[in-house]
Amino acid sequence: MHCAHGRASGTLAPMDVQLRKWTRVEYERLVEAEIRGPDDRVELLGGAMICKEPQHSPHATAVGLVQRVLYRDAHPTRPVLVVEVALSRLGFDRDRKGSLYARAGLADYWIVNLPDRRLEVYRGPVSDGAAPFSWRYGTALALGPDDRVAPLAAPTATITVADLLP
Repeated sequence: MHCAHGRASGTLAPMDVQLRKWTRVEYERLVEAEIRGPDDRVELLGGAMICKEPQHSPHATAVGLVQRVLYRDAHPTRPVLVVEVALSRLGFDRDRKGSLYARAGLADYWIVNLPDRRLEVYRGPVSDGAAPFSWRYGTALALGPDDRVAPLAAPTATITVADLLP
């Protein structure tokens, strides 16, 4: 890493900061060494460690409901649907996380938008060089509390959006 040092006049010079990308294995080693704990509010996103919002009970409720619908018979070997519950980082979840999930080939990505009391459904990953991770979703739907939706992985299991909201 290269950093510029403060000037003699007492003011600080701008710093050139080089970010380090972390792998999942490196992050797990930090946990094993007890530098990071399993309960830390940090997530690894595109190689960057990001501080997560505090856990809210609506998150657990929404995720629990979706898990009951999708995992009725067995857990999948890879995610078939990602559900984010957003209170204040909507742009981050839409743009950064959405691009990363699209790049990973996840066909179905939902955001429970708490401030606007709606569910945002993103589907159909497409390549887009302008997106943060060069991918985005081709279809975006905004559903209100009275609307119903089914995960692509369980098309007959419909969920009322209101059941995902506090």
